[in-house]
Amino acid sequence: MKKTITFLLIFIKIQVLFSQEDEIIPTKFIQNGFLNLDYVSVKMPLNDFGNPEINMGLTGIHYNLLLNKSVYAGLGFYGSVNGERGGLFTLGINLGIKKTITDKLFIDTGFHFGGGGGAGAKDGGGAFILPHVNLGYQFKKFSTTLGYSYFNFFDKGNITSSQLRVGIQIPLSYEYTNFKNRGNYFSIEKLKNTKWDSVAEKISFLIHFDNLSPYGDSQFTDFTSLNGKTIRLAGFEIASYFTDNWFAYFRADGAYHGIRGGYMDLFIGGGYKFSFNKNRTNILTKFAIGAGGGGGADTGGGVLIYPDISLEQQLLKDIFITINKGYLLNPNQHFTSSTLGFGLKYYLHQQGIKQKNNTYYSSAKFKGLKISFGQEMYLDAKRDLVPTENLYQLALQLNLFVTKNIYVAGHTSFANFGNAGAYAEGIIGFGYQTNPFFNNKARVFTQFLAGAAGGGQVSTGQGLIFKPSIGFNYLLNDKLSLKTSVGRVKARGGNLNSTSFSFGLNYRISFLTSK
Repeated sequence: MKKTITFLLIFIKIQVLFSQEDEIIPTKFIQNGFLNLDYVSVKMPLNDFGNPEINMGLTGIHYNLLLNKSVYAGLGFYGSVNGERGGLFTLGINLGIKKTITDKLFIDTGFHFGGGGGAGAKDGGGAFILPHVNLGYQFKKFSTTLGYSYFNFFDKGNITSSQLRVGIQIPLSYEYTNFKNRGNYFSIEKLKNTKWDSVAEKISFLIHFDNLSPYGDSQFTDFTSLNGKTIRLAGFEIASYFTDNWFAYFRADGAYHGIRGGYMDLFIGGGYKFSFNKNRTNILTKFAIGAGGGGGADTGGGVLIYPDISLEQQLLKDIFITINKGYLLNPNQHFTSSTLGFGLKYYLHQQGIKQKNNTYYSSAKFKGLKISFGQEMYLDAKRDLVPTENLYQLALQLNLFVTKNIYVAGHTSFANFGNAGAYAEGIIGFGYQTNPFFNNKARVFTQFLAGAAGGGQVSTGQGLIFKPSIGFNYLLNDKLSLKTSVGRVKARGGNLNSTSFSFGLNYRISFLTSK
């Protein structure tokens, strides 16, 4: 009997060793792309009193993938930072071509289609186009562009303008592997001396809730005071670390209580982290600049600055609870507010297995990321002061898979048809997708999202909505799949209670994380 057991143990061990030898290391791919920051000064129509309005300055932030050496495609946001329309935001898709003339000069011609609006602008349903033709100059680490652009809210809107467009393009590539590798663990020894054997980059994801307390001359657009109001925001923040301490970050928020639905803001900034208590306690000093407004808050042209200090305390190995105190300031003093909030932060070390001192981490795992872009429709979306009709919007959603099938999600959308150009959403939640079936081509998913929404006279009360749905994905190739879903959207405190439909395209990858 002992000999039989010994033989079985040896056989099992041999099988494990052989299975480890046959273990396939995921192939590492590199996707080239670039970050684009641009600015256009849009000529505005006469206001409701027949008087001229100063130009609206729009700043855009985009990320584009290079599909080959010349063609690119991507997504981008615009927000008002100058003029009288603080709180106007848009989301859209880019498609363009870059052709070199000399080693330094190139022509950039492209097209942006989007949806959005706000701040009482004559944006109609929200759909707009922004084609451009630019001349660019390539420096060592970035390029600049200058040229012609055309802006048109074409769905019953009344904003049409031709203007110069100035921009900065910064190369920004990323490493990835196939989506099917998500959830797979690998020993560090297996990944040594492979293309994954490099220094990991640190990033962080933060979900937060903030209270704004306006003071001073802060007011609504009808000139009534904001003093004494508490505006409650929900949002997220993504940070990327250049060193162990210096980082850059992107932040987005939306109001869900304390003000008419529709307030939101977007920021980019940087900061420094001080670590104590064996890296279990951190103090972060941050400074950001961005755009914000809506919900009736008067933020002037929309530009905001945001100094902030945060305290973090470790709960688990990579999870921290945070509390922050800051100030939200409009340079012309239209809007000034103190901020106090809390959140939950998750740190990741990704795309490598070594620390900066060249020592190795202890384990590695591939996580899945799915980016969805498409069109949504709400049937008979209730309005406050205008007739009820269908609402259409462009939507962007990011799903981070915590297991092979369970994901956390962040979702934003902006109206493009349906006479509600100022309507927008910023919501978060979680979901589950099934294993593949039908020749490994199809999956069913279900998700629940909640958060802030408002604007465009859509009846969302103070902005809190709930949005459950069920849907279907169909695989096209390793990266792309089609998506369709049906669900319900309901506002707490408002009359919005509609059936929702969506269709779009998913982009799916996996990336390496180490700890």
